[in-house]
Amino acid sequence: MKKNKSVHNEEMLGQMEELADNLGITVRYEKILKESAFFPGGFCRVKGKDLIIINSKASLDDKIEIMGRAFLSFDLSQIYVLPAIRELIDSFDRP
Repeated sequence: MKKNKSVHNEEMLGQMEELADNLGITVRYEKILKESAFFPGGFCRVKGKDLIIINSKASLDDKIEIMGRAFLSFDLSQIYVLPAIRELIDSFDRP
């Protein structure tokens, strides 16, 4: 049963990466070093470009959450988003 969830989450992450690409957001997986704490990543703008940086050591669930929270900064009302992904994004509190 756990394997099915993992496969589902991997597919969801892939769909979220595709959505990010369609929105012009670069997604980078990097080893993030932060003294005495684990930092999973987040959304930022660098020189006017949208960027999601995800710690390559983050769990699959953390990667999905980082992506989902990043999409809160965008108007997705006119873009097709898979219902499961839209539901996930809508479950997060808006900043």
